[in-house]
Amino acid sequence: MSVNFDSNQNHFFFNKKDTIPLVFVHGVGLDHQMWNPQIKNLNEFSTITYDLLGHGKTPNIKEKLTLKDFSQQLLDILDYINIDKINLVGFSLGSLIALDFASSYQNKIEKLILIGTTYKRSEQERSLVLDRYNQAKLNKPISKQALKRWFSDDYLKKNPKTYDLFMNILTKKPEDHKNFLKAYEIFANHKDEEQTIQKISSNTLVMTGSEDLGSSPAMSKQLVKDLNKSSYKEIKNGKHLCSIECADDVNINIRNFINN
Repeated sequence: MSVNFDSNQNHFFFNKKDTIPLVFVHGVGLDHQMWNPQIKNLNEFSTITYDLLGHGKTPNIKEKLTLKDFSQQLLDILDYINIDKINLVGFSLGSLIALDFASSYQNKIEKLILIGTTYKRSEQERSLVLDRYNQAKLNKPISKQALKRWFSDDYLKKNPKTYDLFMNILTKKPEDHKNFLKAYEIFANHKDEEQTIQKISSNTLVMTGSEDLGSSPAMSKQLVKDLNKSSYKEIKNGKHLCSIECADDVNINIRNFINN
């Protein structure tokens, strides 16, 4: 696997095989490492992981970020390594980026996979996310709260290395925290546009954990109704980061969807 920085200093990893690449887009405040269970298991495929603008080792100089900025970032990486067609996998904010990218660059998408996607939040659900965003703006500690939403208590007790990894990723230096807030603002204030969803014509798999409260099964089922060609898989006992806690189930579903 090659580790690279493109001409815009986007930090990415490319594991090249003779397949259409699986491109993984991580969530807000995280980095490419969240996809380690997928990269290790789905090793028969070409895979690309990368750090979003202002995350991990990818810098950001913009005062304000939009979904279009993140879509452009992905396009820049694909152009840099001459990739014309991808299977795109997004998680949480990464799913919103994947939806935006797929609606803008439909010709580049073979298949689309969305995990833990917020969609048509209720006012109460929107208020909860905005409250957490406002706590983050005040520099209140939110990492432990986040991990409790993302993983079951039992999983964290049995996997202290995962706990330590994510606490380390979520503990931000001042400049990193500023960039985290720019991305978190997009996620907290996002309002879904049906015309964006309806532009997407590629086959789409929507997955979410059965115990994911912030990106609930009800949201995913509504998203499937509004997408043109889509199917739904619920990950039993999964919380928000079901791609890690329930990696075997998620990986099986990704592999089956790509191969069929």
